[in-house]
Amino acid sequence: METLVKKKVQKINSIDGVFTVSEASDIINAVLNVKINFHKLNRLSITEGNDKDDCVFDSGRIAELMNEQQKAKEFLSLARVNGKKLKIKSVIQIETED
Repeated sequence: METLVKKKVQKINSIDGVFTVSEASDIINAVLNVKINFHKLNRLSITEGNDKDDCVFDSGRIAELMNEQQKAKEFLSLARVNGKKLKIKSVIQIETED
């Protein structure tokens, strides 16, 4: 347990491989949908207690993620038309903050 306390950074190799466009689309949309839903639930939780709170951060983040989802869709469509496979690498880095 002592080692975990001293460790300041943890990396999780969450996605690493070559995928078809359909597989890549499923993976990317799943990740983005989880994040979008996280912020929607957070926004709902905040407004339930205070209906005057605009939840600017969560609303803005949802819009950003939906925009990224649209960009990914366009990129994947182009890859599909050109018969490409896609390499995806994603590392989640977690750091302790003092």
